[in-house]
Amino acid sequence: MGRLSIPRDRENDHGAQAAQTRREFLTQNSGTELKHVAAFSFDPETTRGNIENFIGAAQVPIGIAGPLLVNGEHATGEFYVPLATTEGALVASYNRGMRVIHESGGATVTISQDHMQRSPAFLFASARDARDFGLWVNEKIEEIRTVAESTTSVGKLEGIRQFSVGPNLYLRFDYSTGDAAGQNMVSKATLAACVWIKDNYANYANNVEFILTGNIDTDKKHSQINTLLTRGKRVIAEVTTSAQTLRDLVGVSPKDLFKARQISQAGAFMAGSANNGAHAANGLTALFIATGQDVANIAESHSGMLYTQLLDNGDYYWSITLPSVIIATHGGGTGLATQRECLELLGCTGTGSAKKLAEIAAATVLAGEISLSSAVLAGDWVTGHEQLGRNR
Repeated sequence: MGRLSIPRDRENDHGAQAAQTRREFLTQNSGTELKHVAAFSFDPETTRGNIENFIGAAQVPIGIAGPLLVNGEHATGEFYVPLATTEGALVASYNRGMRVIHESGGATVTISQDHMQRSPAFLFASARDARDFGLWVNEKIEEIRTVAESTTSVGKLEGIRQFSVGPNLYLRFDYSTGDAAGQNMVSKATLAACVWIKDNYANYANNVEFILTGNIDTDKKHSQINTLLTRGKRVIAEVTTSAQTLRDLVGVSPKDLFKARQISQAGAFMAGSANNGAHAANGLTALFIATGQDVANIAESHSGMLYTQLLDNGDYYWSITLPSVIIATHGGGTGLATQRECLELLGCTGTGSAKKLAEIAAATVLAGEISLSSAVLAGDWVTGHEQLGRNR
C-alpha cells in the first residue's frame, strides 16, 4: 500500500474547506469522526503563521483563580488569572495560595534582568586563533550591533559573551526583545551579524566557519547557564505571611513550614532538581496555554529557586526566583482569539505588557508554592486530589 499524503490546498491551506478536507481524510483512514476537533469559534484563516496542516482545535478547560494581589513595577492591583489545565485541584490550589497572598498585603514582584539569546559557534584551527578572533569581536562590537539591529525594529543587542572550547569560540548574543519572546527575532539578527563577521574577518583568517547555534543558548532546554545568566526574564516574587494567616487559611505554622523547607531543600539538592520548590511548572503551563505562549518554553521557564525565612517575630517570608521566564504578549499564539481574550482579561496587551504578564506569572507561581507546601504538611494534598482531581 502506498503512502497516503495529507491533503493540501495550495491556494488557501488555512481555509475552512482545507481543514474539512483533512478531517474527512483522517476519518476515512482511521474511522474516527473529529466532530469536537472541528468545533471551534475562530476564523481558521487567523492561524496562518501558527500552524500547518490545520484540522481544528484542542479545547482545554480554563478555570479562573484570584483575585491575585500584585505589587509590581508593571502589574499593580488585583488580577483574576486564567489557567488552562486538565488537572483537577490545580486551580483550587492556586486560588487558595492567592488568598493567602491577598491577606498578606500582596506579592511584591521585581524583574531584575530581561534578555534573549542566540549562541553561534565560530570554528578555527587552534585555540589561539579562536582567542584572537574574540579580541577582534570586542573591537568590532558597535559594527556588529548595527548589523544585527538592522534586521529588527524592536530588538537591541546588549552585548556578546564569549566562551572558548578547544579551537572553537562560542558567542552568546544578548538581546532585548520588547513584548515578544524573541527567539526568531534574535535568530534573524544573529545570522546577519555572523555573515558580516565572516565576511569582514576574512582579512585576518581564511575559511572562517560558523554554526548559527552552538547550543549554549539551550533553546527550550533547561540549563545551569540560563539559571545563572538568565534567558528571558529573571523575575522574583516575594511575600511575608503571618502565623495567624497561615493557621487560618492553610492550617500550618511557620515553624513547621521552615522545618519542612530544610528537608525538601536537601532532597532537591540530592536529586539535582532544576527547581527546589514545589511545582512552578503547573501554574506557568496553565497560564501559558491560556495566554498563547509557546508551551515548550516551560522547559526553561519552570526553573526556580524558592527561598524562605522564619522571621524573629514569627512571620514567614517566601520568595520564588524564576531566572528564565520566556513569556510574550506580542507574536506567536498571543494574537489568536481565545488567547487574546485571556490577555485582555489580565490587561496585558499593548506596549510594555510582557513585563506585566511576567510579574503576574511569578506571583501566580508563588501562590502555588504557598498552597502546595502547606497542603503537604496539613495532610490535604492527597485528599484534595481525591476530592477534586479524579474523574469517577
